[in-house]
This record gives sequence, C-alpha cells and structure tokens, in this order.
Amino acid sequence: MGDLLLLVEHEPVITLGRRARREHLLADPASLARQGITVQETNRGGDITYHGPGQLVGYPILDLQALGQSVHGYVRHLEEVLIRTVADFGVSAGRIEGLTGVWVGTCKIAAIGVAIRHWVTMHGFALNVAPCLDHFGLIIPCGIADKGVTSLAQILGRPVPLEEVQPVLIRHFGEVFGLEMQESESLGS
Repeated sequence: MGDLLLLVEHEPVITLGRRARREHLLADPASLARQGITVQETNRGGDITYHGPGQLVGYPILDLQALGQSVHGYVRHLEEVLIRTVADFGVSAGRIEGLTGVWVGTCKIAAIGVAIRHWVTMHGFALNVAPCLDHFGLIIPCGIADKGVTSLAQILGRPVPLEEVQPVLIRHFGEVFGLEMQESESLGS
C-alpha cells in the first residue's frame, strides 16, 4: 500500500496518551457524558488532548526508514506542514522551544502526538480549524497549564470549513515530506 495520510474529523473525545496524568482531566464522568464526550486511552505519545468536530486530525502512516527520517525530524516535519498550512490563511505560527506542537503566540493551534513501531508511524496531529474551544477547558491540554488553545476560526474571526483547509494541508504535507500526494476513495464511514 505504501505511505498513507488519513485525515478525519472525530466525534467529541478526550484522549489520554502514554504519558497522560489523570489529574489533567478536569471534568467528572457525569459532566462529560452530558456533553457527549468520551474518554479513550491511546498508545500515542504525549499527555491529554481533545478531538472533536471542527478539528482536522491526521494519521500519517509512513515508513520513516524509507524516507530517511529520524523520529525527531519526523515531528519537526509535521510541525512545518502545519505552520505552512496556517500561513496560507494569513496566520503566523511557529514553535516554542522545549514544547511540541504549533503555536500562535502562547496559544496552541495544532497538537502532535505520535507513535512509531518498527519505524512505521501511527497517530499524528490535530489542527484546530474551528472546534468548540470550550471543550479544551475540560482538560489541561497536553499537560501545559500556562498556555492557551486557539483555532483558525478564532484568529480569522470567521467560519472556516475543514474542506477549505484540507487541500492546503495535503499539498504542504507532500512538499515537506517529498511525497507525491494522490487522493484515494474514502475508506468508509
């Protein structure tokens, strides 16, 4: 099958990575249930995060050895894809020393949590296009208490459909990783 980039939009879910600390989940089970938010443990790196409608979540499945990539280089490449994507919408984003992800000032616009087995990647990134930012208040996102969370829609002050962002992200993914991107049929619902 070769390298693959799966892009999805999740139902509301809080995911706990391998380094998650339960105290970073601020809401009780009853409150989460009322809001229709589930909690899932996952084998990706990182702490706790939220995924939901309005967020473009990418799961790259890449052979890092074939691409000549290190794990650190892979994460930096994902950040670069996301930085270039939001730049095409007029948003200046970057990195913060010692922290993973993509930031606009002190607010995270994209989270990265990866897992790699036998040099093949799983999991990946979540770009906040237009999610309900209130849901991030149910957690300490990525375990970072002194930083905020933002979205393209919040920064631009207008609705931003995922369909507007997806082709831009796919183009930059191909450029940064040196891959020819081809759209394939949906794998199902």
